[in-house]
Amino acid sequence: MAPLSVALDEEVPSKEESYSSRNAQYWKRNLIVCVFGSFTSLVSLTLLLPFLPIFVEELGVKQRAAIVEWSGLAFGATFLATGLTAPLWGHLADRFGRRPMLIRAAIGMAAIMPLIGLAHSVYGLVLLRLAAGLVGGYSSASMLLIATQTPSQRAGWALGILSTGALAGNLIGPLVGGILPGLIGIRHTFFAAGGMIAVAMIATILLVREDFVPAPKTKTRNLSAGIGSSTPTRITITSMLATAMLVLLANMSIEPIITVCLQALHTAPSRIVLDAGLVMAASAFGSVLTAAPIGRVADRIGGWKVIVYYLIATGLVLIPQAFVKVWWQLAVLRFVMGMTLAGLLPSIAKMIRHSVAEGTSGKVLGYSQSAQFSGQVLGPLLGAFIGAHLGMRAVFVMTSGMLLLGAGLNGWAYRFVSGTSEG
Repeated sequence: MAPLSVALDEEVPSKEESYSSRNAQYWKRNLIVCVFGSFTSLVSLTLLLPFLPIFVEELGVKQRAAIVEWSGLAFGATFLATGLTAPLWGHLADRFGRRPMLIRAAIGMAAIMPLIGLAHSVYGLVLLRLAAGLVGGYSSASMLLIATQTPSQRAGWALGILSTGALAGNLIGPLVGGILPGLIGIRHTFFAAGGMIAVAMIATILLVREDFVPAPKTKTRNLSAGIGSSTPTRITITSMLATAMLVLLANMSIEPIITVCLQALHTAPSRIVLDAGLVMAASAFGSVLTAAPIGRVADRIGGWKVIVYYLIATGLVLIPQAFVKVWWQLAVLRFVMGMTLAGLLPSIAKMIRHSVAEGTSGKVLGYSQSAQFSGQVLGPLLGAFIGAHLGMRAVFVMTSGMLLLGAGLNGWAYRFVSGTSEG
């Protein structure tokens, strides 16, 4: 078995190169379709946020505490299922191609979204949201396709553009969900979302192209036995998976307590919901603006350096958030934090693509997706625990400490793995 690539951002093994070169004529068009599909899928998954408790109540849940619990369960079910199944879909993408996985996700989302609008019990709602995560994952499939098809020198930029589409979907989804139900009703909002995904599904089937040659089964099986055959490769992949989890954990440890923070700042009760929404949107908006430019920087100076520098920047930006006096100061700092976070996940995907062979890239990138969803689950739990026992300021300070520690560990890994290679 040929050794895996061990240098940072080094050109990928020959089979990976042959895959990207075979698809050189397709990647730009595929990127456009994937950005649109990622945007529509994330809009559809997040648009129910503003009206989810109302929908749960319409389904027969009347007690306030139960409404909150079922709402959280219904929303989280999709992302939990996506995180659990990402490595499986990645492995199948290595075996049968990236395009079939993208089509599978598009068809699954287009079929299930209207069914959510037909749910007649809260159990059905949760099961359908779970099913959407099990068979969906369009953004994850898009990331795998673009990460492996794009030429090496453009991968960071392309992944940044793709990330911009997903971030924009997360930003626009709740806004759409706040408007459409008042115009067409809650159930018809799900039908409209299904129609939007159906357009992305048709575009995916008709426009996305791939020239795929599966790796030999014996090689794929050997590579799947472990992350890599060399210590530098294992350190690189382990660092990337841990950092992927850390990025989402850091962001999500703060999001659930923003409303509580605004209450502590004596924000007028009539403005708390609006101001909290603006603060949350500020971070996403900052990421939308800078994901692609930072991806271009990663192409120029290397993924490792971007990861280390921007982990430090994010950690430092978190500290003054603990000492704000009015809501708009927190919004400005969250906007800056969104800018510093934006390039991290594309750089992580770029590093993984450059560190593993074609026959195992899908599976490892799937593990990266699972790590991110783990961070999304652990972040709110950690933030709530620290906030309840040590106070709100401690959440910002301790999260900052974790990011700075992550930057230090990534810096050590960079020096260990790179040697004389550029990051």
